[in-house]
Amino acid sequence: MSPSVHAASAEMHFFSLLVRSGSLSAAARELQVTPPAVSKRLAQLEQHLGVRLLRRTTRRMGLTAEGEAYLADARRILAEIEDLERRLRGASEQPAGLLRVNATLGFGRMHVAPLIASFVRGHPQVEVQLQLSANPPPLTQDAFDVCVRFGEPPDARVVARLLAPNRRLLCASPGYLQRHGVPRTPADLARHQTIGIRQGDEGSGVWRLRSGRRSETVKVHGGLSTNDGEIAVQWALAGHGIVMRAEWDVARYLQSGPLREVLPAWQTPPADIHAVCPVELQSAARVRAFIDHLAAHFGQAGVGTDRR
Repeated sequence: MSPSVHAASAEMHFFSLLVRSGSLSAAARELQVTPPAVSKRLAQLEQHLGVRLLRRTTRRMGLTAEGEAYLADARRILAEIEDLERRLRGASEQPAGLLRVNATLGFGRMHVAPLIASFVRGHPQVEVQLQLSANPPPLTQDAFDVCVRFGEPPDARVVARLLAPNRRLLCASPGYLQRHGVPRTPADLARHQTIGIRQGDEGSGVWRLRSGRRSETVKVHGGLSTNDGEIAVQWALAGHGIVMRAEWDVARYLQSGPLREVLPAWQTPPADIHAVCPVELQSAARVRAFIDHLAAHFGQAGVGTDRR
């Protein structure tokens, strides 16, 4: 690698680390230099490129449009260099080091945590930190190596691998439907008690449904809401109303009878399951091995396939 190319690569590493750290002082600690040294290096990089990469205040910093573009290309280039070097070395790296994983509360407890346990048994050199959260963290925070996400694939700044297809279903207990009647059309939902889940669109009180070319948007209401999907399911089982929940979380209740699907001819927005990682980590052995482990399990599970 020529000196100029090596210098450019070093500056890309520096800027990616700076953004990931979130502040000049945090980056200085990781680089083991002073904050003024980090600030000076950033200024020199901006001067060399002829653009402003970061907006800086006394409390925070944010990417400019040029900074966003530089960061995205830098991460892609660094990932390509890492992949090239790994292939040229011809060595099969052993997964090792810290792996930070994020998942949603209920799905993380039920499905991701057991898979982490089986993963570390086969890869004892990997240390896994699992954080469960009601709302997924912003992808730009670089706080995690792998996030398990539901819904549409995220933006191009990260790499997403489809783990399994999945649907959100409307369901309620037989007792609730016997007392309040079975909805026949999406408009009927407006007069029913619904259980809110404060995650994305599900927390807005608006449900969007489609059947073929027809689409309906319904304003729903109810006396119960939560940011924990498992609690919402338990309320539905107790007969408190209709809930919209991912099929992975309610399939066992639908199959055994405590819940019944409502409006089965209507589909909700997709909830496909993805493993998401930053571009620069897609070639890391620990990340590849863990995502492969997830994909192997979910590919065999088959819960998310369409039963109709």
